[in-house]
Amino acid sequence: MGLHLVDIYRSPNIGVFMKANERTLLIPKGLAATKSDKLSRDLEVTALPTSIGESRLLGPLVAMNSNGALVSRLAEQGEVAEIAKGAGINVARLESKLTSAGNLVAANDRFALVSPVLEPRAVQQVRDVLGTEVERMAIGEFYQVGALVVATNSGAAVFPGLPESEVARVAEMLGVDAYPTSVNKGVPFVASGLVANSKNAIVGNQTTGPELVFITRALKV
Repeated sequence: MGLHLVDIYRSPNIGVFMKANERTLLIPKGLAATKSDKLSRDLEVTALPTSIGESRLLGPLVAMNSNGALVSRLAEQGEVAEIAKGAGINVARLESKLTSAGNLVAANDRFALVSPVLEPRAVQQVRDVLGTEVERMAIGEFYQVGALVVATNSGAAVFPGLPESEVARVAEMLGVDAYPTSVNKGVPFVASGLVANSKNAIVGNQTTGPELVFITRALKV
């Protein structure tokens, strides 16, 4: 288990480009093989090159756990099939007028926190495709719960401005310990710079020593 400092396309905002579960790391097509191999080793997963609507911004456009993935309605059918086959999970387009599926859902294999702005049909999809119980929840004043919580089966890193009572509520629902932290020298949207599973985590290379301590504590890596 471990925590690894990385960049992608010379950017510390690694969570914008990737999404992981226990077995698979979705990476942009065309990423250098040396980088892909390193990321695979760091997370102990298989790298799967893909796109969503021909975009390489996979993090905001995919919500995923080990049971399934919900992708933006912008995804093409070939991309949906590619992820389903490569990751061996159920994949569906999120039936929502909102396109940023990854920013609207934070999930581990047991539970999913979903944005209060998601339509009822989309919330039901989260239950069906990710195979979890679901709770609507804002994070502080924000509805982008998936951008503000990184959850694994071992822990959760959450928005640093969240009151202690709400951190405890997130922890209780996800069934893991949760701790507030930022990434990349104070960025509060933790998912922008953190990609993790229960084994390991990768974090943007601008993340500071104190932030690394908090992330390690949060995710048990």
